[in-house]
Amino acid sequence: MSIPAPDIPIPPRVRTLAPAADLVPVWINGYGGVTFRATDADGIRFIKYDARNPEWSADDEAERLRWAEPYTPVPHVLETGRDATREWIVTTGMLGESAVSPRWLEDPATAVRAIGEGLRALHDGLPVEACPFRWDVPERLANAAARGIRVPDALQDPPPNDRLVVCHGDACAPNTLLTDAGTWSGHVDLGSLGVADRWADIAVSALSLEWNYGPGWEGALLDAYGIDPDPVRMLYYRDLWNAT
Repeated sequence: MSIPAPDIPIPPRVRTLAPAADLVPVWINGYGGVTFRATDADGIRFIKYDARNPEWSADDEAERLRWAEPYTPVPHVLETGRDATREWIVTTGMLGESAVSPRWLEDPATAVRAIGEGLRALHDGLPVEACPFRWDVPERLANAAARGIRVPDALQDPPPNDRLVVCHGDACAPNTLLTDAGTWSGHVDLGSLGVADRWADIAVSALSLEWNYGPGWEGALLDAYGIDPDPVRMLYYRDLWNAT
């Protein structure tokens, strides 16, 4: 995922969804799907417009956001839709900006602390017993197999669970929002949210720090989350992420 060029064409469907809005592309994923910020007299909302693909469903993300919204700050779903080749989800804007915005790339210590504290708050705030979604290892292996991915034998036997939580499912740095004061304010892109061992999120979050801020931030993340290092679980869940 990356920040797209500011002059990419606006798809007709996106323009139809926000006819009077100033539309700015803010994020592009590996399938070419783009998230647009739409600003008009009604405020700010976001339109994620993506090719139909086996890794993401607008309806699945909407269902998870609606479930999580009473417990933690996430975008409010306004609508979803699809056609023969594309699907989309429209959500309200939220307080804050991404942890990988230019401001926070220049202040990684603050960003990493907020990411760790925000992830811990997410894990503590979402009720495991009430969650109808799964993101555990068997679920992820089955999903990979359905997409034709052969996961290495070494990853078929995970370490015992440390603590089951409701995981974000894509806890990479860009998906945490920060206030102007540098505290976490919410999370976005929860299309894979589900119950799993907390290290499934922690490992991916730590991995993404190096992509965005350079090496050396893993310890600060673990300190902010409030957990001691666990090299075995960290390595396993990083490898599982990369394999699936």
